[in-house]
Parts: sequence; C-alpha cells; structure tokens
Amino acid sequence: MKLSRSQSGFSLVELSIVLVILGLLTGGILGGQALIRAAELRSLSAEVQRYTTAVRTFQDKYFAMPGDMANATAFWGKSAADCNTQSGVAATPGTCNGNGNGILDIASAVSGTGEVFRGWQHMALAGLIEGNYTGNSGAASTYDPDAGINAPASRLSNGIWGYGYYDNSTILNTYNFNYDMRNWFVVGSQDDNVYPDGPLLKPEEAWNIDSKLDDGLPGVGRIITNLVNLCSNGTSSSDRGAVYLLNNSAANCSLSIRSID
Repeated sequence: MKLSRSQSGFSLVELSIVLVILGLLTGGILGGQALIRAAELRSLSAEVQRYTTAVRTFQDKYFAMPGDMANATAFWGKSAADCNTQSGVAATPGTCNGNGNGILDIASAVSGTGEVFRGWQHMALAGLIEGNYTGNSGAASTYDPDAGINAPASRLSNGIWGYGYYDNSTILNTYNFNYDMRNWFVVGSQDDNVYPDGPLLKPEEAWNIDSKLDDGLPGVGRIITNLVNLCSNGTSSSDRGAVYLLNNSAANCSLSIRSID
C-alpha cells in the first residue's frame, strides 16, 4: 500500500528548509533585540545630557538648584498637604520650598517632602523635563525612588534616575569610587529602596556611554561607575587607574554624574 504524505513524514529537503527558516527567525529576533538595546543606550546618553541641561537652565533662570530653591512656592504655589506652613498661595499640585543651602537634602520622613524629590518636581513645573512628580519620598524609606511617581524612569529597561547630594567625607564605603560627588545624578536599577544605583548596564555599555560623554574611565572624570570591583578592575574605591571590565557580560554597572551644581 502506498503511504500518503501525512503517513510518510517530511523529507530531508523539507526538514532542511524548516531548519533554515527557524534559523532565520532566531537570528532576526536576536538582531532585533540588539537593535532595541542599542536604541535604549542612545536614549540613556540623551537623558544624561537632558537632565544636566535642565539643571543648568533652571539655575540660570531661578538662581537656585531645583529642589533647593527657597522661593519655589512664589512661582508655582504651595502644596497644602505637604507644606501648608510655608508662604505662598495653595495650588494644585503646588510644591514646597527648599532651604537654599546649596545641598540637596533627603526627605525628613517616609512619604514626606524632600529636596531630592522636589528637584524633579521643580524642573517639571518649570517645563524643563517631562512628567509629573509628587516631590515626596516613597513609602519604604526617606530616599525611596518610585519610577514615574517621584523620579523619572529611564528609557533603558528597569532604569530609574536619582538626584541628590553625596559627600564622601561623611559617607565612606567601598561601593563607590571615593569622590565628593556634591549634587549629583545617578542612573541604575532600584536598590533596596534607597539610591537607584543597583546593577543596570554591562561594563561595555557603561564604557560606551562614558566614552561618548566623558573620558571612558570608570573612576575618573565627571561620569563614574558604582560597583567598583564588579564593573571595573578597581582594587579599591580610590583606584583611579581602573578600567572597565569589557569582557564581563553581566549587568554590573550603574553610572553617576558628578558635581551638577
């Protein structure tokens, strides 16, 4: 009895064609993922420049750091819920004044107002960045960033931006290179509801951004990495000769932008 096509199965030629098609589909998917990642990295570079420019423009216009601005309620009204005792007319959403000391202070209480979060709100109210931000810390800590709520999300998957003040003379650790960051930005993944400086980038990706915008060195310049001994070959937090671990394919890096004031 002669077998039908369904009974005899595929021929070797047909199986070869199927395998070729599957290979092309797999290659197309992987190639598409690489293109998406490359676009996200370009967006991250643009974000560094956008937020730095926003701070500079804000300072030129209002003679203060966003968040630290002592007369913000005179421009945008006050938040009756968060700072009703401050001067100004209550407005929606309203905002809060900073203390004008040049240092971006954390929130005084969980879910409370803090300059590190008001900074994003001030820049948004001034029309310098997109988004609407509460100006308050999240519910987990006095420095709890929540993407899209009190801090901007990055276009890079799982990325979130932080804003604040880091004085190495009072905060010593081996996690960051030991600079006085002063007022700074940091971009990474959310890390224990404190600074968003958890792992986000592969060393090669961090090096690429650092090279485009700064000097390509993880422990020197304006853009530096956190996770000293994972993202770089640094042996200590003061190892200025460190280089990025370009052969490490793990996402072990976040980036800090120093002295934005």
